[in-house]
Amino acid sequence: MNGPALGVATAVLLFPSALLPAPAASGDSPVSAVGTTVRTAPAGSVPEPEVRCSLSDDRLDEVSGLAARDGDVYAVNDGGTRVEVFVLDDTCAVRDVLRHPIDPYDVEDLALGPDGTLWLGDTGDNRRRRETVALHAVPRGAAPDAGATLYRLTYPDGPHDAEALVVDEQGVPHIITKDVLGVSSVYRPAGPLAAPGPTPLEEVGTVSHSPTDTPGGPVGTLGSTLITGAALARDGSVLAVRTYTDAYLYPVDDGDLPAALEREPVRVPLPDEEQGESLAFTDDGDLVSVSEGVGSPLRVVPDAATLARAPASDDATDPAPRSRSGTRPEDPGSGGRADTASDGTDGSGLATLPGVLVALGLAAVVMAGFGRLRRR
Repeated sequence: MNGPALGVATAVLLFPSALLPAPAASGDSPVSAVGTTVRTAPAGSVPEPEVRCSLSDDRLDEVSGLAARDGDVYAVNDGGTRVEVFVLDDTCAVRDVLRHPIDPYDVEDLALGPDGTLWLGDTGDNRRRRETVALHAVPRGAAPDAGATLYRLTYPDGPHDAEALVVDEQGVPHIITKDVLGVSSVYRPAGPLAAPGPTPLEEVGTVSHSPTDTPGGPVGTLGSTLITGAALARDGSVLAVRTYTDAYLYPVDDGDLPAALEREPVRVPLPDEEQGESLAFTDDGDLVSVSEGVGSPLRVVPDAATLARAPASDDATDPAPRSRSGTRPEDPGSGGRADTASDGTDGSGLATLPGVLVALGLAAVVMAGFGRLRRR
């Protein structure tokens, strides 16, 4: 990267709000060119995360995926040279480790299937050059060295980087991409999974979020739009999708996850997580999150699942489906804003959409240049 390009890109990294749309303050219901309407929860109903314990074990240095069941919390690290799931007790101490000698490429998330199987999402691809991605299915209640099943998958439209995995009530895995340009895609297997495969994936939906002012993350305001994890409530009624800074809760009807992502979510801020990529629901509907890094606090948002089903506040609109472009049907124009002019400005003369694309494009260069190097 040459000097001028580095300078501009660094400016975007340090001052992303200069080009991104104005962040959504807590309690707002924003609609932006690259975002979605957020349903406003009743005043005072979104609790702040509470610290349960801290990840003091040196082996838990890059936790990128969480799952919770029957009082235990399961964690996986980013990357790694073997399939490895850590079982944590209520003090965050490692009580057990489930291992298998499969050598993964880049594990990014962890999900629980309806039968209790732990699914590792080996879907990271920062450089977008993998011909296949993979899922590793590990029996939860088996011996620590129980065998894992490998399933290779192929995208229909070329490589993607993805850090979010969720398994629906029918046991079907869904992968959500991490897209720097704001609109992420949702993929699931086009047919029954084959071991080792590959099984082709099909795109079944999209999801996007507006920038917020929640502090945290490694790339400023940009990080509040990048999807880094997902989780499904144990009863399947609520889907949570997270960015580096916030969680979004979507009510699920009839087990249809892509349809749920077309509804207006409730936003739950997860502030001050340096690199928050992990998310899980407990059996009681609490939301659990943690950042990468030894010593990071494991935090809980009590009764979070109920927020997605709670009535909206008086000044909020009812949940309404959005089109695949990320706007609601009644929203005019490509930006989904009633005050967006036909020339792509926001009515005040600011070129909102081009500015967003420039900011995100330059930030992508920064992320590619300064992101953690994978071992392959």
